[in-house]
Amino acid sequence: MTPEQIHARLILIIGLVLAVVFAFSVFALLYALVFVTQPMKQAPNDAAFIDLVTTLTVFLTGSLAGVLAGNGLKSKPKDIQEELLDESKEVE
Repeated sequence: MTPEQIHARLILIIGLVLAVVFAFSVFALLYALVFVTQPMKQAPNDAAFIDLVTTLTVFLTGSLAGVLAGNGLKSKPKDIQEELLDESKEVE
């Protein structure tokens, strides 16, 4: 395999793992809020847990977006980059 193919597979695996962890944490949080009976007054441990999971999901959202968007923009095959440079020179 070429380095570009290895890099593409690595990005795919990282994106899938982050997406699965993100989806699992969101569904677990929603399940805990909707289907688990809560007392009228929230326990301090529950509040800390919800705050921690909320922070985790925000971090995962940013990480997933950054990994997928950043690598998709900069990792183009060299022949495509050369074609784009040639086209931009012709336009000028």
